[in-house]
Amino acid sequence: METVLSGIRSTGNLHLGNYYGALRNFIKMQEEYQCFFFIADYHSLTTHPNPHEMHGNVRNVLTEYLAAGIDPDKATIYVQSDVPEIPELYLLLNMHAYLGELSKTASFKEKARKQPENVNAGLLTYPTLMAADILIHNAHKVPVGKDQEQHLEMTRKFARRFNNFYQVEYFREPAAFNFGEDLLKIPGLDGSGKMGKSEGNCVFLADDAKTIEKKVKRALTDAGPTTPNSTKPDYIENLFTILKVVSTPEVVTHFEEKWNTCDIRYGDLKKQLAEDIIRATSPIRERIIDIQNNEAYLAKVTKEGAEKARISAAKTLREVREIMGFKKF
Repeated sequence: METVLSGIRSTGNLHLGNYYGALRNFIKMQEEYQCFFFIADYHSLTTHPNPHEMHGNVRNVLTEYLAAGIDPDKATIYVQSDVPEIPELYLLLNMHAYLGELSKTASFKEKARKQPENVNAGLLTYPTLMAADILIHNAHKVPVGKDQEQHLEMTRKFARRFNNFYQVEYFREPAAFNFGEDLLKIPGLDGSGKMGKSEGNCVFLADDAKTIEKKVKRALTDAGPTTPNSTKPDYIENLFTILKVVSTPEVVTHFEEKWNTCDIRYGDLKKQLAEDIIRATSPIRERIIDIQNNEAYLAKVTKEGAEKARISAAKTLREVREIMGFKKF
């Protein structure tokens, strides 16, 4: 059975971009593949999060993974820092990762621009840690958004480099996994690009109805089209993109026609969009409320998940160490 791996940074609540970008497909994957889902708390350290908030953030993401439909009896779900084999493989892979290639990644350049006072080594070697996350289970496939495709390509490069340097065929070159569809990128409500917590343009899965209505109401719009069948500006196209993933085709067609005839009322569009987001997220929010206070269940899930993940991780690390020349006396 092929192995699929996916993770998400532990920087707080999950949002629509997470759900429609990948989470929704996880339910399908765990039925057909050997799946590893992990909460990437080590990755979050590049932004120096408040240590008093770390555990709560991990807890939020774990709760929402489970509420979204990940079944720990069918898949392995674990916290990254509970698997010590990952940082050791990260160390070993860093010996074959080079400054030039790491500093040229789009994510590093963007983060360095946004946080010039905190261009740390972890930020530079972020792709290597991501590669360790994937290669520790020698995964066949990885669900990624468009913004992570470069990191996945670097993982393939590191796998090839390791195999070539040590003249082995050990690591697989993992492929992007998207169920045969284009990799989906959910835009933010502010018209500035993808939906993300740091951008402040999210609808979170845990948001209640009033919060969602307020957020959608504030979404960027304009005076409306003046020419029939005109091209939508990006910030309007973003609203239609979200509409397409939460609404029925009939609703989408209705508002497309209103746009093309210059008869669209953004108030009506936002009202419908908010209603459809609420309908899509309410079942998840209800499960979040049920799970989040069940400490015994959360502890059981993470303990058993770490145990299962470490079986796979320990095997990989032992074999990698042997290939690299580390032998026990």
